[in-house]
Amino acid sequence: MLTGTDLLTKVKELGDVSKTELATQCGYVSKKKDGSDRVNFTAFYEALLGAKGVELGSGGAGLGKGGRKLSYIATVQGNGNLLIGKAYTALLDLETGDEFEIKLGKKAIRLIPVGGSEEED
Repeated sequence: MLTGTDLLTKVKELGDVSKTELATQCGYVSKKKDGSDRVNFTAFYEALLGAKGVELGSGGAGLGKGGRKLSYIATVQGNGNLLIGKAYTALLDLETGDEFEIKLGKKAIRLIPVGGSEEED
C-alpha cells in the first residue's frame, strides 16, 4: 500500500481513472474468503488525506452527522444564530468552556481564542 508522497505521485500519475482503479493501483486491495478482491476505500482515502496533511481523529472528527463530509459553510438560521457544529470544534480540539473574542469586519466574523493572537492558525 502506497502512502505519503508515493501515494500522491501515483494518484497524479493515474489521472482520470475510476475510484476503484485508483485504490487498486495504489495497493488498497485485500482478498475475501471466497477469493474475490475487496477494495479498501476507507484506508485509501484516509491515507490520501494523511498524505495531504489532513489527520482524521479517531472520533471521525472530519465527518459531520451521519458521516457526511464537512462542507466548511455555515448558514445563518431563521432565528439569527450562526451554528458552527460539533464536527468543526472537534477538529480544533475545542472543549466546553473555551472562550473566543468576536471580531466583526465588513460582512465577516472572526473568532479569536481568548488569550490567543489573530495570527495563529
